[in-house]
Amino acid sequence: MKLSIKNQEDFWAGLMFIGFGLLAIVVARDYPMGSAMRMGPGYFPTWLGGIMMLLGAILALRATRTVGTGIGPWGWRPLIVLSVAFLVYGLLMETFSVGFIPSLVAVIVVSSFAGREFRPLELAVLSVVLVAGAVSLFIYGLELPYPLFWER
Repeated sequence: MKLSIKNQEDFWAGLMFIGFGLLAIVVARDYPMGSAMRMGPGYFPTWLGGIMMLLGAILALRATRTVGTGIGPWGWRPLIVLSVAFLVYGLLMETFSVGFIPSLVAVIVVSSFAGREFRPLELAVLSVVLVAGAVSLFIYGLELPYPLFWER
């Protein structure tokens, strides 16, 4: 029986999951494992790596049954724009100390240029929802000591 890859996207995504899962297990091998009741630092990455490898194997095997469209050209624009967005966020938070909310708005706005369409109303609503969720989770929920705005 000969296996042929009919869906390249799923096959390579499956191999990527297997690789990252194996990497997690290898990195966590020197950490104490513990048990389910008293988890050590190696417990979570080991199990997560195993689950990722299992899902990757399922995805790669599924690529032999379903037909895909093939892998398209490399997306340079999103790669560059998202890298710049993360750089802007880091600079605004650490170097210029403008605060959590302006930094989040900046990363959301810069990230929006990674796509082909730009809708200002959609971007405004998305910014409000994401900033509200991030502030609720990180500032009030986890109590991280980030200033909301530039005052310290």
